[in-house]
Amino acid sequence: MKAPDFTYVRAATLDDAFCAKAEHGPESRWLAGGQSLLASLAFRLSEPPALIDISRIEALRGIAFDGAMLRIGAATTHTALGASDIVAKHAPLLAQAVPKIAHMAVRNRGTIGGSLGFADPAAELPACCVALDATIVTASATGERRIAARDFWQGVYATALDQSELITAIEVPAMRTGEHHVLYEVSRRAGDYAMAGVATVLRTTANSIEGARLVFFALGDRPVVAGAAARELIGHALDTATIEAACKALSSDLDPAGDLNGGVETKRHLAKVVLGRALAQLLASMKAS
Repeated sequence: MKAPDFTYVRAATLDDAFCAKAEHGPESRWLAGGQSLLASLAFRLSEPPALIDISRIEALRGIAFDGAMLRIGAATTHTALGASDIVAKHAPLLAQAVPKIAHMAVRNRGTIGGSLGFADPAAELPACCVALDATIVTASATGERRIAARDFWQGVYATALDQSELITAIEVPAMRTGEHHVLYEVSRRAGDYAMAGVATVLRTTANSIEGARLVFFALGDRPVVAGAAARELIGHALDTATIEAACKALSSDLDPAGDLNGGVETKRHLAKVVLGRALAQLLASMKAS
């Protein structure tokens, strides 16, 4: 199939973009990397009257660090995210996620803002943002909003964005002393969407875990925070017994639906597998350091 007819507008500034949105109506769509949007057009799953190209807006580009907060422009490509020394140092969870995202051709064009806005529950970056306690910065013609990542995703392909808004940046607190990041997922083949995955952030002292954020993807209609499993970690040393207790607690955290990758029990099993392996990886890394 081929895409339906639409008007194409290239915006040079945010003001240009919002003017075009007002002119072409709320059903018009933002176009950045286009890795999800163009496929939906080709299959006629989406028929917007206009595409507003925001890929060349300078205000949406760049990665900066102010000493406490990492700010990533929404038009930053996955490849640029993965190549950034700043990201690798201050938010390594994001750097770990990049090689898991589809294939190189997609990573070269796809953007972090596009991935977050598309809201696929099997995508890595939304779960990473929740685990990192990030803030999604949005803008419209009427001003700017800051939305906590934990409140941003509201269901399959659903977010807190208004139709008139676009994501402009992602703000991520810098990795703190004693913090450890790991992303682990299983998929059928390299480049496929995950069957199950977890974004893990632990904060430790010399003898125990002070804080834990475990956020699963591909196991719900949005990133799923595993609070009960995290509570099994806090106050304990990271060891085999603690890992087993956290994995056991997942039964009260997750209520996955079956899909083409497996039924409900398969999904529950995979959740325990990815969490166990993620925590074992962290344990091995901590012992080596």
